[in-house]
Amino acid sequence: MDKQTFWKLIETARADAAPDDVAARAAGLLALYPAQEIAAAQQVLWDLLAESYSAPLWAAAYVINGGCSDDGFDYFRGWLLTQGEAAFTAALADPDSLADHPSVREAATEGVELWDESALSIAWTAHEAATGRELPADSFTISYPDLDPAWSFDFDDAAETAARLPRLSALFGA
Repeated sequence: MDKQTFWKLIETARADAAPDDVAARAAGLLALYPAQEIAAAQQVLWDLLAESYSAPLWAAAYVINGGCSDDGFDYFRGWLLTQGEAAFTAALADPDSLADHPSVREAATEGVELWDESALSIAWTAHEAATGRELPADSFTISYPDLDPAWSFDFDDAAETAARLPRLSALFGA
């Protein structure tokens, strides 16, 4: 499986499922693929998570969710994956652009957090459903880049955060 096929899977799941059920629907669709394709999807997912492992996006998640631990950042990026390729790509290019995302705007008014832990296990769930076995541990590797030291500041510093993420800070009153 390649990124393009993975994103098509996510888009199909988005068209077929309620927003909170995209990961489950994607896992169900992926379970129809051969086992080796399912395992390959896990590597694609981890590659996308590594691609999105950036301090600016972490700061955006921190503003949006009112804080963001290591695990919370993983779950936020899981949510971002379920939003589709266009939203994912836009957020990586400019995390402050998330201020335009309808779910982010709703989160600001409703006070809800945006995260999807189940998105991280789409391939695990699909593999188990398709084969009755766990995904082989050697079917993927995880390698995160170093975070940008220029963004190494306390995300609770409202002035610094507002200077770097002005639209999200204004939206969330940070």
